Amino acid sequence: MTTTDYSNPNTTPPLAQAVPLGLQHVLAMFASNVTPSIIVAGAAGLAFGGPEQIYLIQMAMLFAGIATLFQTVGIGPIGARLPIMQGTSFAFVGVLAGVAATMGLSVALTACIIGGVVHFCLGAVIKNLRWLFPPLVTGLVILAIGLYLIPVAIKYAAGGAADFQMAAESFGSLKHWSVALTVIVVSLLVKFFTKGTLSASGILIGLLAGYALAFALGMVNFAPVGGAAWFTSIAPLPYGFEFNLGAVIAVTLVSIVSAIETVGDASATAKAGAGRDATDEEIAGATYADGLGTAIAGVFGGLPNTSFSQNVGIVGMTGIMSRHVVTIAGIIMIICGLVPKIGAVIASMPLPVLGGGVIVMFGMVASAGLNMLTEVKMNRRNMIIIAVSLAFGLGLNLVPTAVQYLPATLKVLATSAVAPTAVMAVILNLVLPQED
Repeated sequence: MTTTDYSNPNTTPPLAQAVPLGLQHVLAMFASNVTPSIIVAGAAGLAFGGPEQIYLIQMAMLFAGIATLFQTVGIGPIGARLPIMQGTSFAFVGVLAGVAATMGLSVALTACIIGGVVHFCLGAVIKNLRWLFPPLVTGLVILAIGLYLIPVAIKYAAGGAADFQMAAESFGSLKHWSVALTVIVVSLLVKFFTKGTLSASGILIGLLAGYALAFALGMVNFAPVGGAAWFTSIAPLPYGFEFNLGAVIAVTLVSIVSAIETVGDASATAKAGAGRDATDEEIAGATYADGLGTAIAGVFGGLPNTSFSQNVGIVGMTGIMSRHVVTIAGIIMIICGLVPKIGAVIASMPLPVLGGGVIVMFGMVASAGLNMLTEVKMNRRNMIIIAVSLAFGLGLNLVPTAVQYLPATLKVLATSAVAPTAVMAVILNLVLPQED
């Protein structure tokens, strides 16, 4: 009698076991995957629940699946061939929302394509760049991303993010907050008082509970669902190709941080599932897959992809390292992305429902940054780096008129929150002398 070695990425569990495990990976990342597209679409002024927003949601699902296959199946040196689930990255939301709001989706998606190409090229040198991004720098950047996004979450929970929505009499009403708080409460209850698949799907179940309450309160409009097709075709460059240097630099800076995150996720997956360190080939392959997935997604209207850390937790929880399980998850996401009615159902979600979910999600992004900073010794030097980097990054974003006389390209970078935090943290970490 032979024992199946589930710590081997090439092991294939029986189909009756592999499909539910793959679905579990989908449920754990589904809400986080589609949310960035909804936010960037809103920042770009696309109609909530309209066909363009539905298309962006579809692309988020479709290319999360395709990028996942790049990781698990691989093409030559591309792909770690580890059970790494890919999805739309929150790290880019702040930059892309700002670019989409001021310059349009054509500029934002063009920056994604070019940033993806740069990200891909990082695969060849990523192991030599890790020293530039210790936990102090990476943690600071991720913390800045979370803090930048939290006000967006509060606006959504209160009933809107656009000026006309915030001026509406219903903004901040008890009805809106009751829905948002339902999402939060149910998510936390499911996350901490259940186990296994249910616990991993806490955010998704909370969104479904909020959706049900919103429907009961008459807040859901299903008209776009009825008008959506069952199958769709995709088109390259749906918003055109429009280059802006500032947008490209901002997205590229975040791409470097995203690449470092992927290195961490690849290492964590190998450690959680097989009790070993990731090889240089696996780390390079994971980075190549990240960049290729981002560039191709950008061509068809999708946002940048990255590895999803919550799915690393599933590998550790189940002890099943099989990359074929995550391949099944990728195929499920591709099917979802090709069916517009699924995107229309997601797009019909009222803003307070989404707001409740992203309060938790964006808070977790900030918490992930804080968690990385716990590895840092809090001496005067490191505290000054944290203080100055966050003050510049978040301060210029909150008061954009402070840099109104900068050239347009530099203004985009200076007010993106993420870029100035990253640049300041890297420079200060290099030039300030170490302390005992």
